[in-house]
Amino acid sequence: MDAQRLNAPRLRIGLTGGIGSGKSTVAALLARRGATVVDTDLIARQLTLPGGAAIGAIAAAFGAGFIDASGALDRERLRNRVFSEPAARRRLETILHPLIGIETERQACAAVGPAVVFDVPLLVESGRWRARVDKVLVVDCREATQIERVVARSGWTPQAVRAVIDQQASRDRRRACADAVIYNDGVTAQALVDEVASLWRRWLRRADRDLGR
Repeated sequence: MDAQRLNAPRLRIGLTGGIGSGKSTVAALLARRGATVVDTDLIARQLTLPGGAAIGAIAAAFGAGFIDASGALDRERLRNRVFSEPAARRRLETILHPLIGIETERQACAAVGPAVVFDVPLLVESGRWRARVDKVLVVDCREATQIERVVARSGWTPQAVRAVIDQQASRDRRRACADAVIYNDGVTAQALVDEVASLWRRWLRRADRDLGR
């Protein structure tokens, strides 16, 4: 038991940011520092792969036409549906969120190292995460930059990206919930590395002081 306590993460970080903000890049940098990253978006994708735990319930709720020939979720078709119909989005969340929560906690309980980072795109919107983490880290950038990045990487239209942005919390709302904000716009890759490293050292020192280490 003592060894488990020593190995257990001493800091729980909630990481969030709008689409195209560079949140995944910051998560990767934290992982390089020794954090265990629990990626809730990745969990959601795994749940909707062929044979995934959510596939049967989604087919029952939305129809077999939302499952592609491979047996996976037709993500684009369902995305279009839920963005145009709030009731459909709530129905999808009712299916996915409990399953995501179970897997998130399983991974968090298995985590070792100095910190566990919960990568949660809708952390602010959910209203539940503030009490579950010690710190909230927001990755921020201009909306024009978000649109440019997503169009470049995914081939979406600017209008499609804007529709996602409009469904997410505003930049002001995210920043208001943050213990720290990384502004990832117009900065070099090395500057981003250095900012993440500085924040990591500062938060771990504070966590150690709080734990009396």
